[in-house]
Amino acid sequence: MINNRKAAIIGCGFVGASTAFSLMHQGLFSELVLIDVNEEKARGEAMDLSHGRPYVDTSKIYAGSYDDVADCGLIIITAGANQKPDETRLDLVHKNVSIFKSIIPEITRRNSEGILLVVANPVDILTYVTLKLSGFPKNRVFGSGTVLDSARFQYLLSEHLEVDSGSIQAFIIGEHGDSELAVWSDTNVSGIGINEFCEMRGHFDHEKSMKRIFDDVKNSAYEIIEKKGATYYGVAIAVSHIAESIIRNKNSILPVSSLLSGEYGLSDLCLSVPTIVNKNGAEQVIEIDLNSEESSLLHKSAGQLKEILSYLDASEEERDYSIISTLTPDESVGKCVYCKHCHPCPAGLDIGLINKVQWKYLHVMRSVLLYDSNKNLLIFY
Repeated sequence: MINNRKAAIIGCGFVGASTAFSLMHQGLFSELVLIDVNEEKARGEAMDLSHGRPYVDTSKIYAGSYDDVADCGLIIITAGANQKPDETRLDLVHKNVSIFKSIIPEITRRNSEGILLVVANPVDILTYVTLKLSGFPKNRVFGSGTVLDSARFQYLLSEHLEVDSGSIQAFIIGEHGDSELAVWSDTNVSGIGINEFCEMRGHFDHEKSMKRIFDDVKNSAYEIIEKKGATYYGVAIAVSHIAESIIRNKNSILPVSSLLSGEYGLSDLCLSVPTIVNKNGAEQVIEIDLNSEESSLLHKSAGQLKEILSYLDASEEERDYSIISTLTPDESVGKCVYCKHCHPCPAGLDIGLINKVQWKYLHVMRSVLLYDSNKNLLIFY
């Protein structure tokens, strides 16, 4: 029998440990089990957290094994390789898909009724992989998606407007990563449209402010990683917020990553859109009105994720992209080799897509050439 007051966290790195700390403070669970390939690490985190139990409501925190997930109502998966400073989330695909292929069967052999919440990146791809590997109903497999991105969006807007962030409704949707988009058309402050409210607060250069705020949202993770090596506190709080909606059956509308089946004109992929989250998991996708530009950007984001999914399923022959080696200097002028030193790109190039393509072709490329406008060779490696 499933115990809805028991949760497991698989992966005790920065994100997993921070999530355990946040959940413990909320007192949502009577039992919290930590699982990690490094068993000593899990024991150490459990010991450290347990010493604070006299001051919180969580009654039991311990290190365990996959056998302990058998009756868990919620299983939070944070395990995976860390994102490096020169990587986008999509760079992590191959490494973390391999890790999940070992984790998910261990869970499903013991538990077929709990909710699987994917937090590891790239979260949209790994949520889809988890759904397929587990065979669970789609409402019981979803990812943290752009819940943190939306919180960053609300925070930055609140700083700009000098109002309480809780008064702001604002969503970031799409891929949790470089192709995500802000739904400006639906953004409001206590029901007042964002542009109108900005003018009430003395801000009139909407385009400039919107670009700056969204760029700050999208690049926040990169900046934090550059400064301290990883992001974990913000996402831990976001995961706790999702868990609270599940355990307390709050029916919160959150931009989690779940399987789309025709909503927004998209199917057979997981990405983040507003969704009702309650005791049943990701119960219902909510289709908010998007303007034509937002709809186009959402489909573009979905298309990029679809390309990654198709690549994962492709045979070795289908992965032969050696045609890239036939590019001439004329075709290569001005193209980015994604060194990341100029991120965000001052020329407006799509950094995430470029990185994805370079990663995709890396196994057949032995050199990358970069020429200047006079066709002088700048880089060879």
